[in-house]
Parts: sequence; C-alpha cells; structure tokens
Amino acid sequence: MTRTVPSRWPALLVLCAGSLMIILDGSIVAVALPAIQRDLGFTATGLAWVVNAYLVAFGGLLLLAGRLGDLLGRRQVFLAGVALFTLASLLCAVATGPAVLVTARFAQGVGGALTMAVSLGMIVRLFPEPGERARAIAVFSFTGAAGSSIGMLAGGVLTDLAGWPAIFLINLPIGLVILVAAVRRIAPDRGLGLRAGLDLLGAVLVTAGLMAAVLAIVGTGEHGWTSARTLGAAGLAAVLLGGFAVRQRATATPLLPPRLLRAPDLVAANTVQFLMVAAFFGFQFLLALELQLVLALDAAATGLAFLPTPVMIAVVSLGLAGRLVARFGARAVLLTGLALAVVGFLLLARLPADGSYPVDVLPAILVFGAAGGLTLPAVTTLAMAGAGEADAGLASGLANTTQQVGGALGLAALATLAATRTDGLRVAGWTETAALAAGYRTAFAVAAALVTAALLVAVATLRRRSTPGDRSTAAGADSPGRPGASVSVATEPGSASGGAGAAAGSSAGPSAGAAEETANLARAAAGQPGSAAPSTASSASRAAG
Repeated sequence: MTRTVPSRWPALLVLCAGSLMIILDGSIVAVALPAIQRDLGFTATGLAWVVNAYLVAFGGLLLLAGRLGDLLGRRQVFLAGVALFTLASLLCAVATGPAVLVTARFAQGVGGALTMAVSLGMIVRLFPEPGERARAIAVFSFTGAAGSSIGMLAGGVLTDLAGWPAIFLINLPIGLVILVAAVRRIAPDRGLGLRAGLDLLGAVLVTAGLMAAVLAIVGTGEHGWTSARTLGAAGLAAVLLGGFAVRQRATATPLLPPRLLRAPDLVAANTVQFLMVAAFFGFQFLLALELQLVLALDAAATGLAFLPTPVMIAVVSLGLAGRLVARFGARAVLLTGLALAVVGFLLLARLPADGSYPVDVLPAILVFGAAGGLTLPAVTTLAMAGAGEADAGLASGLANTTQQVGGALGLAALATLAATRTDGLRVAGWTETAALAAGYRTAFAVAAALVTAALLVAVATLRRRSTPGDRSTAAGADSPGRPGASVSVATEPGSASGGAGAAAGSSAGPSAGAAEETANLARAAAGQPGSAAPSTASSASRAAG
C-alpha cells in the first residue's frame, strides 16, 4: 500500500479549514441575528428565514452533493462549494433588505452542502492506510467539535466591533485562501463520470423532497403541526420522496444505488443516528434557553457553559474511541455512548427551577461530552464502513442528510412539547420560572426516550462482530484502494475518529448552528406582542412568554 506522503497533511488542513468556515458561520450568524433584524427591518417571522433559507438548501442538497463528488471528482465539488459559499457571503454582507439576505443565505446553504458532503470521502482517498487515516480524521474531528464554540465567541466580538456585515465579510479572505490552497495542495481526482449514475429526474425528486421536508419541519413553530401549510409541505415531501424511491428501482443509473442500501449496517446506523441526533440537537437548543430563562445566565455565560461538551468530545474521540473500537468493535462503543446519553438526559429531566450550574447542569454536560465522543465516531463508522470507495461521497452525504433532517425534526418536536407543557402549567397557576423548568424537564424526558429507542434499534439491528477488533468492515471486502472495495474505517486502532470527522463536523455545523440561531430567534421575538415566534424556536418562545 502506498505510504502517505507529507504533502497530504497540508491537504488535510485545507479540508479542515473549509469545514471550519462552514461550521463557524452557523454559530457566528446566531450572535448577530438581533442586529440583523434591527438594521434590515425583519419581522420576527421573517427573521426565521435567515436561518431557514440556509437549512432548506443545505439539508436538501447534501445527498446530491455527495453523489456529484463521486461522479465529477470530489476536489472539483469542494472547490465549487467553497467558491459559492464565499461569493454568497459577500452578497450577505452587502444586503440592503430581507429579500437579498435570504436569497444569499440560500446560496450559502448550497455552497455549504457541496463543501461538507465530500470532505470525508476526500480524507479516505488522501489517506488509504488505516492508521494514518485515523490520525488524519482525528484532526478533522477536533475541528468540528471546536468550531461551534469558537464561532459564538468570534461572532460577538465581530458584531460589537464592526457590525453584523463583518461576520460575512470575514469569510472572503478565508475562502480565497482555502481556494488557492486547495488548488495547490489537493491533487485532482477523476470521478466516475456523469454516465455512471447521474439520474436527473431522481436528483430533482430527492432534492425537492428533502427541501419540502425541511420546510415542513422548520415551519411547525410558527404554523403548528396540523396547519394546512405544514401538512401540505409534509405531503408534498412524501410524494416526491416516494417518487424518488420508485425511480431508483426503475432507472439503470440510480442516484442512490441499491448496493449502497445493502451495505452492512448502513441502514441500521442511519436509523440510530436519526433518533440520536433528534435528541442531541434538542439538548443544545433547550438547555441554552433554560440556562438563560430559568437559571438567569446571560448570553456570554451560556456560551461558556457549553464549552465542556466539545472539549470532552475531542478528548474522548481523540484519546479513547479509536482504541475502544479496535478492541471491542464500533457496535459496543455505540451502545455504551447511547447509554451515557440516556443518563445525561435523565439528569437534565430532574433539573429544578432553583438549580445551579455546577451541581445540576455541569455533570450532565460532561456526560453528554463523553457520550458524543463515543457515539458520533461509532455511528458514522458503521454508516461508512460498508460503502465502496466509489460510493464514499454518497454515503457521507446520506449520513449528513440523516443528521440534518433528524436534528430539525427533533428540535421542532421537543420545543413544541416544552411549550405545550409550560402553557398548561401557566394556566394552572404555576409561576413563570417553575412552569418553564417543568416544560424543559418534560422535553428532556422525551429526549431520553428517543435515545433509548436508538439504543434498542442498535441492539436489535446492528451486527455483532465475531471478534473484537475485526479488521474486515464488510463481508468479502476488497482493498479500499480499488473501486467497489469497502472503505475500511471501522476497526483499525484510532479509526473510530473517522466518524467524528463527519459527525462532529456536521453535528456541530449547520444544524448545531441552527440550534444556536433559533435560540437567538426566540430571544429576538421576545417582547414583541402579537408576533409569531419564528421557526422551531417559536414554540419555546411561547413557553418563555
């Protein structure tokens, strides 16, 4: 096997920089939402589309973007994504009204999807030797875990010193440096070619279907779960995705080849990830609100309160997860992490209205960090392990899509549950703080049930490896260097960090950034009588009064 030459490590840093730019943008924008609303004249409802336009484009295009990387070449798709994201950032900075900014945010979502969907597949190609690949993806994992927290701090500084346009203008020099470095440091790769699998009708159906699904979910806070708008968008999504499924069975060049869905553990791992991420994003959003509305922390203190989580994720994924997967298998590590996550949610489900951060919150945050450090690498390892090298981009795009849709749906559902419980207790005469705390406790208990469901699905459907540390990721796997071969990321020492590259990178990326943005939307909507709280934040905003 070809040894990894030193020049590939600078290429890895370029990929990390591209991922970091996407991740930072989500959390930086969160801090600037109130200033954007004030300067551009957004209504509380309209402000939601600064978030939603990005999410609809990003979530809808991840699957197609991953497949385009396999067909056209992943470097080309990466370059296109960074270029589009950078140009769209400039358009955001010079926006003079809501329509221009929302359009530019949609374009940013397209660029973000192109950039993020192919990064893991490029790392697999750059580092074919499993041990070196493990170390490379560990660096990528740390970038994802740290990016969101850095963005919160950087966003506040930039907004205070130079105004909200600066949060978008900062992407211009960064994007240009990434483009130049990518051309110089990342070798071109030849894709399979469009004839190998570009199903235009299938691409339109799945992209439109996913966009409709995300649109239905993010609108539940404003319009409700049973409104004509929500049901209509959900029905349209079901029809389009159903048509996509029929199309994939009929066409000779499917966008989502059936062989990928037959890969060992892929469907099961994505199902587990969907349930897990639905709960995890609710944790970020609802706890951020509870720290401010119940425990009376300010925005800066809330951001600092979450820092132990990415630190723990980095420590566990870099220091322990790889060795544990090598010894016990990804399935066992995933089950352990899910069990820890259940414990973390149960700790939050008992958080009293007069609780304190060191005693009642910090233990749960540390548990969540450990759980994330185990589950994120393990579940993505299982989702990627059976995919052939030719399908690595598509498998990565599928995993990212599962995260985005699961996170958006879970966030909307848990916020609604918290608001409904709080409203009922207000009517019953509870004090504002006590009603809020009880509403959040209900949501955290339901989140614990979601993770328990993920744990049961994992126990029942994921295959048990015959021996710990088995180096075969799929039955009959060939060398990962050949087309059609299985990508071996599951069982080499340290290779579980491979999952953290995609999972931490994307979970801490647009959806996690969306959780932070929706929290700011809730605060922006506060104090505007009669206005509907925007996006998925509105349910919790109603609970906040």
